[in-house]
Amino acid sequence: MHGRLKVKTSEEQAEAKRLEREQKLKLYQSATQAVFQKRQAGELDESVLELTSQILGANPDFATLWNCRREVLQQLETQKSPEELAALVKAELGFLESCLRVNPKSYGTWHHRCWLLGRLPEPNWTRELELCARFLEVDERNFHCWDYRRFVATQAAVPPAEELAFTDSLITRNFSNYSSWHYRSCLLPQLHPQPDSGPQGRLPEDVLLKELELVQNAFFTDPNDQSAWFYHRWLLGRADPQDALRCLHVSRDEACLTVSFSRPLLVGSRTEILLLMVDDSPLIVEWRTPDGRNRPSHVWLCDLPAASLNDQLPQHTFRVIWTAGDVQKECVLLKGRQEGWCRDSTTDEQLFRCELSVEKSTVLQSELESCKELQELEPENKWCLLTIILLMRALDPLLYEKETLQYFQTLKASRGPHAGSVSG
Repeated sequence: MHGRLKVKTSEEQAEAKRLEREQKLKLYQSATQAVFQKRQAGELDESVLELTSQILGANPDFATLWNCRREVLQQLETQKSPEELAALVKAELGFLESCLRVNPKSYGTWHHRCWLLGRLPEPNWTRELELCARFLEVDERNFHCWDYRRFVATQAAVPPAEELAFTDSLITRNFSNYSSWHYRSCLLPQLHPQPDSGPQGRLPEDVLLKELELVQNAFFTDPNDQSAWFYHRWLLGRADPQDALRCLHVSRDEACLTVSFSRPLLVGSRTEILLLMVDDSPLIVEWRTPDGRNRPSHVWLCDLPAASLNDQLPQHTFRVIWTAGDVQKECVLLKGRQEGWCRDSTTDEQLFRCELSVEKSTVLQSELESCKELQELEPENKWCLLTIILLMRALDPLLYEKETLQYFQTLKASRGPHAGSVSG
């Protein structure tokens, strides 16, 4: 069969690829060894930049080599003229962009770019914003690029309104973009700060309604995408619960008093001070955590002297005052009893109301109706079911009690073998 091009067999092709891989590995190992030898010898010159570029150009995730490049660049800063240094930085930025095209989610490459820009007297932040826009156009959910954009926007003092408009464009293109939604939750409080006396993180009602309309469009378009549902929860708002003493317990047998709090605290710090009053007289005690470690804890204990537990008196009254929270609680130990306690009377419904709240219940009611409409279209969507349950409990737990239980059963059934959890 003269004149016909010979075609390699599959075995020959596999062997050729194996030999090619072996050759690349030898070059890779040889270049890496040369870099480490030069670094150990203190030879931080441009040849190290050339060697590391050969390796990082193929594998941008080699963190040690980025460290080498930074050491070389710092050395060259003291040796080069301003013009030579500018050309070096320009080449480095171009090399970084080529590495990002190899792996747009390379931690080391993005970090090195931050470092490099931070050392320039007059960085071109506009160019960096354009670079971010290009990479986010390829993958709008690249959180490495989002982190870098936030860095650039901060350094360039980009107005929050402009960044919000940027998130608009990406969300409009693809609702399934957790990073864009998250960025909005950071930008909106900056654009609409609340007075010191107002609830922090809340939005004016007109802004809130506009955002709710936007996020509704998202989860009506793709009800199974969780990013919009998380943003919806943020919009509804999570108010910080008030500081409270949840429970106070005194034991005659253990000669011990135990206190539980609504949040972890470090007793003995400058702001977290506990005062103990026994029968209206102050008692100096040493507070400790259950495991004895000096760290923030929900629970603190102290030992009680025998006099404070004397069973000859009709009763002893113990009152704990939490100065930081400006709250207190007391319990009574009766004669002949081995323990006394007092727990927080706050109901589960009240706790929930504190967890999920907005300025006007009409907004919650409107959201509930919208979610019910969606649930008719998507009867087993877990995010929709969970949001309906949360909204009903926030509005009126007693009024919606039966309906809430029905939705819980539907949610449980929709979870199948994972019915024990609604968070997965």
